[in-house]
Amino acid sequence: MGRVGVLLLNLGGPDKLEDVGPFLYNLFSDPEIIRLPFRWLQKPLAWFIATRRTGTSQANYKQIGGGSPLRRITEAQGEALREQLEEMGKETNIYVGMRYWHPYTEEAIALLTQDNIDNLVILPLYPQFSISTSGSSFRLLERLWQEDPKLQRIEYTVIPSWYKQPGYLQAMAQLISQELDQFPHPEQVHVFFSAHGVPKSYVDEAGDPYQQEIEECTALIMQTLNRPNPYTLAYQSRVGPVEWLQPYTEDALKELGGQGIQDLVVVPISFVSEHIETLQEIDIEYREIAEEAGIHNFRRVPAPNTHPVFIRALADLVIESLDKPSLKLSQVTQMKKKVKMYPQENWEWGLTTSAEVWNGRIAMLGFIALIIELITGHGLLHMIGLLQ
Repeated sequence: MGRVGVLLLNLGGPDKLEDVGPFLYNLFSDPEIIRLPFRWLQKPLAWFIATRRTGTSQANYKQIGGGSPLRRITEAQGEALREQLEEMGKETNIYVGMRYWHPYTEEAIALLTQDNIDNLVILPLYPQFSISTSGSSFRLLERLWQEDPKLQRIEYTVIPSWYKQPGYLQAMAQLISQELDQFPHPEQVHVFFSAHGVPKSYVDEAGDPYQQEIEECTALIMQTLNRPNPYTLAYQSRVGPVEWLQPYTEDALKELGGQGIQDLVVVPISFVSEHIETLQEIDIEYREIAEEAGIHNFRRVPAPNTHPVFIRALADLVIESLDKPSLKLSQVTQMKKKVKMYPQENWEWGLTTSAEVWNGRIAMLGFIALIIELITGHGLLHMIGLLQ
């Protein structure tokens, strides 16, 4: 089989406070994160959003030590995976490719081409597929493959999503059980799954299977857990004025508090590493909301990180994928319900669904332009004298 490599894909995160602004700019420059009708607007809007949000984000990162632990944890996962595969008789090189911060995906690709890898497994550290996570990384990799003849000589396969993997489900069930058993009456504790949200339009318009995979994954974890506890699934991290997947985590917590729930275990369902959304958003912001709602016994299940059962699950995924027919980057969107990756559908005139969607987006862009002009004091309306 030759030299085998595993490319682990993840989001990335700022290592220190000075990295927060550039990281946010990279994030919002991605058309799979903010979908705009005109590509030339992407970078100016990314700059504006990053500039406005940097201070708040830096304050949040200060609460968890001044930077994201995501790189450190992902590299530890990679080393644990390499050791596990070695125990299973498979010598591999592990590469970490982050989408929006170092080590960038491009850096990982440069390393593996230098190492003369013959067979590569592309493994996103997102159990569920979404346009904005795995999809964005796959789109980048597809472009890199098209541009580099050296990459085209590598035999590779993609793992699009793996939320049904038995070892992953078992690891999650074990982590949940450990937290439930800290309560006097474990069977009465409410299990609260909190997944990272996406705009509802990703699912309704673009065919993103993320919501379906999250819901199915949650049910499978509860089935594996095999306990009588009631559970709820909600979505966190909503930003901007558009509608995201519901129920929102903050609203669901308030509703459970209103129902008299006092014992709660929160499960970060779409995350396999600790980072800002677990350490700050769940542990600090949502804990405070829960306590204000009357939920006084609040515990959070840790992310899998380097849990041995989880690492074995990743190793099994690698071994299984090497034994199957390879899946190429160009095939992934066909498998995922023909997901409409960027660029999106064309704008239309008339009273069609597409026209209504695009008219709404263009109106939103006009509103954003007005806000920018009011803040900066420069723009078209100032030029023609309507704003002074």
